Amino acid sequence: MSATSEDETHLMYLHLALDEARKCVPSPTAFCVGAVLTVRQPGECNAAVLSTGYSRELPGNTHAEANALAKARQLTSAELQQIMPYAASHTTIDDALSQADIYTTMEPCSVRTSGLAPCADAVISARIRRCFIGVGEPDDFVRCEGAEKLKAAGVEVIWLSGLEKECLEVARAGR
Repeated sequence: MSATSEDETHLMYLHLALDEARKCVPSPTAFCVGAVLTVRQPGECNAAVLSTGYSRELPGNTHAEANALAKARQLTSAELQQIMPYAASHTTIDDALSQADIYTTMEPCSVRTSGLAPCADAVISARIRRCFIGVGEPDDFVRCEGAEKLKAAGVEVIWLSGLEKECLEVARAGR
């Protein structure tokens, strides 16, 4: 796959994450963020969507990345096999996540004022390989060091360019 084609593929998944972010109910005290988990067959260019998530989608003041991971963990073996037909029948969601990439409209949080676990920790714990980020988290609420935390844990962090303004506008919806 050429660099341009690969870039277009990454931007396509970031656009899907933006579509998720637009589903968020705006809040004056939180961002609207979207995330997409993908998994690709080794050696193949095309990826399959494992799950998606957006801020406040699930009960409990939840964030996009944590929601995508929670929804992925709810997949049945049959659903996982349908998404990953090339995988061995005994493949678990943990196996799938260790091969997955996450696309997120905003840098995964490193601090939660609510006391809940940060999304960067959830991505690290799931052993996600790569994290594609649309825009860094601004200092509206906390100083975020999610990308640095991911890198320090061995997660490859890739900053996608071209949609930063749109990612911020969607993130700040309702304010």
